[in-house]
Amino acid sequence: MSRSSRAPSITDVARLAGVSVPTVSRVITGSVPVSAERTDRVLAAVRELGYRPNGAARALVTGRQSVIAVLASNTTRYGYATTLQGIEEAARLAGFIVMITVIETDEAGAVRAAVDLALSHPVAGVVVLKFDPAGAAVLHQLPDGLPVVAASGGRGDGVPHAVLDDTAGAMAATEYLLGLGHRTVHYVAVPTSGRRAGRATGWKRALTRAGVDVPPVLDAGWDPERAYEIGRDLARRDDVTAVLCGNDELAMGLMRGLHEAGRTVPGDISVVGFDGHPMGRFWTPALTTVEQDFADLGRRSFALLGGLLGTGHTAKTSSSAARLVVRESSGPPPSAG
Repeated sequence: MSRSSRAPSITDVARLAGVSVPTVSRVITGSVPVSAERTDRVLAAVRELGYRPNGAARALVTGRQSVIAVLASNTTRYGYATTLQGIEEAARLAGFIVMITVIETDEAGAVRAAVDLALSHPVAGVVVLKFDPAGAAVLHQLPDGLPVVAASGGRGDGVPHAVLDDTAGAMAATEYLLGLGHRTVHYVAVPTSGRRAGRATGWKRALTRAGVDVPPVLDAGWDPERAYEIGRDLARRDDVTAVLCGNDELAMGLMRGLHEAGRTVPGDISVVGFDGHPMGRFWTPALTTVEQDFADLGRRSFALLGGLLGTGHTAKTSSSAARLVVRESSGPPPSAG
C-alpha cells in the first residue's frame, strides 16, 4: 500500500487471510483459541499489510484502558527478557501498550513501592513474572478485582497461571543423567518463588524414585560467579560425576570453575543446564540443557489476561512442556568409560 492510501483495517486482514473478522479479532486478542493454521495465516496477513490495531481508538469506543503492566524482578536474564518479549509482541498485536515495573527485592517496602508505581497509571491488567521470591510477593499486594495473570515455572493458586513445567523438565534431565550410569546427580539451584520449587522438586523426585542418594542442594542465587566457585569446590571431590544447574548461566560459570581446577566436561563431570539460553550451543563444550519456550510463555500469559479483559473469565492454567536438548557437556561417568 502507498503512503497516501488508507491504513489497513481488520477487514483487509480477514480478506487476505481468508478468514472472518471475528477470527482475526480472536487471534489478535488471544481471547478464544484459534487453530495454528488459521493463526499463522492471520499473522502473515498482519505482517504483509502492516496492520496495527489502534489501542487509543479502541479505548475511546470501549471505555477500557489500553496499558498492560508487567512486574518483574529482573529484565536482563534470558528467561525474563524473552518472556517479556512474548508478552509485548502479543499485547502490541492486540493494540495494548506494555509498561514494565522492576521489583527491586522481595522486601515488603520494595514490593509495595513497585505495586504503587505500576498502579499509579490507568492499567487494564497486570502480568507478574513469578520466577522468584519478589514475583511471588508482589501477587499478594495487588488489589482484588484487578485482572492479574502470573507467568511461572509451576502451577499456583489464586490468579490464572501460564506455566512452564519445571518439575517435569528437571525430572527428565536427572533421569537422563542417571540413565548414563551416574550414581547420583548434584543440583546447583537458582532462587525459587516459594515452596513449589519446580526444578528442585523434579530433581529430587527423580533421585528418590531411582532409590539413589539425594545430595544437599547447592545454592548459587542468580550469580554465575558463585557457580564458578562451586565448580572449583566440586572439582576437588571424587564423588561428583554429574551436576544439574538451575539455569544455563550457572552451568557456564560452573564449567569454567571445573575447567580452571583441572577437571574435564564431560570426561570427569557431566553438566546439564536449564532454560535453553541461545549461547549454550556456542559454549565449549556445547551445553546440554532443558529448553524452555519463554516467548510462548509470554504470549500465553497475555492470552490468559486477554480472556479476563474480554469476558471476565479465563482458563486457570496454561502449561507447556520443556524439551531436553542433548549436546556435548554430558556423557557417561568416568568409571563407565
